[in-house]
Amino acid sequence: MKRLVILGGGYGGLRIIERVLSPDLPDDVFITLVDRMPFHGLKTEYYALAAGTTPESHLRVTFPNDPRLTIKYGEVTGLDLDEQIVNFTNGDTISYDWLVIGLGCEDRYHNIPGAEQFTCSIQSMGSTRNTYSAINNVNPYGTVTVVGGGLSGVEMAAELRESRPDLNVRIIDRGQSILSPFPKKLQEYASQWFIEHDVQLVSMASVTGVEPGVVFNHNQPVESDVIVWTAGIQANRIVRELPIETDNIGRAKLNQYHQIPSHPNVYVVGDCASTITAPSAQTAEIQGDQIAMILKKDIKGEEYPPSLPPLKHKGFLGSLGKKEGFASMGKVSLVGQMARVIKSGQLWMYKKHMG
Repeated sequence: MKRLVILGGGYGGLRIIERVLSPDLPDDVFITLVDRMPFHGLKTEYYALAAGTTPESHLRVTFPNDPRLTIKYGEVTGLDLDEQIVNFTNGDTISYDWLVIGLGCEDRYHNIPGAEQFTCSIQSMGSTRNTYSAINNVNPYGTVTVVGGGLSGVEMAAELRESRPDLNVRIIDRGQSILSPFPKKLQEYASQWFIEHDVQLVSMASVTGVEPGVVFNHNQPVESDVIVWTAGIQANRIVRELPIETDNIGRAKLNQYHQIPSHPNVYVVGDCASTITAPSAQTAEIQGDQIAMILKKDIKGEEYPPSLPPLKHKGFLGSLGKKEGFASMGKVSLVGQMARVIKSGQLWMYKKHMG
């Protein structure tokens, strides 16, 4: 018996399972999916759970049901790449012939004092539940501050404005504009939306510290009932601690086949993989397609192709509440209701397909 172990039932891990579980999979190969949750969580939509506009049940997708697939629930504590063993918090271990690491990312706090201890997160289902609870307990006229004006921060603040019009909402960002990596048209549209919906935008910020109920911008205190952190990510701790080469945010540097060069039977997908494209569900799925293809050749002892096509996004979608949004597809930027409809449709199709 040979075993393929996939750590993490996220976008990349599920895409690999979907592709590898084909009729031509050899009978002696068994697949084990490891996850700490009994379902796939739609992480791109966690902001809506935190804001209270979408129930958790709508963000769950069941894992595949296949006799060739075993699902093990647990928390990974470490990997021994040489011995080919995965270690768990309860003392269990799993050995593997091939390993896929898709453990996702964690918040990056940039060594800012108090940021990790005194802010809320939307990086995991568990932390998002806690963020929802914290926001839900804020009294009318209270204040919620979102630190970070990227896609996650913008969607979080917009959804919160719609769900809690009684609250004061602000975004603190270090750039000149929110959504700074995106086309100017989208930056201006989102900024105008927030101005019209009475969300305070604080630009050119420098968060120097966080205390209970206070975030310090250029050392000046800014009071807030809840502080939500969306100001950067880093690879999962398990990957950051491996004796391998990583980039500046701890993601594994890989060869052209998405393998750890020193251990080519170990693949890395999603936010743990150092790629030229920004971390996203789309990147993870494109990677997943390629990894599945190489894995199937590995399993059958076939030669790899000389090269793989570059990872290329089709575009991206973002929401401003439930009625408006923005999109970028190639050289085309789209704003307004149609962009939001497209995003809702894409989410519906994904859930229907995976479910």
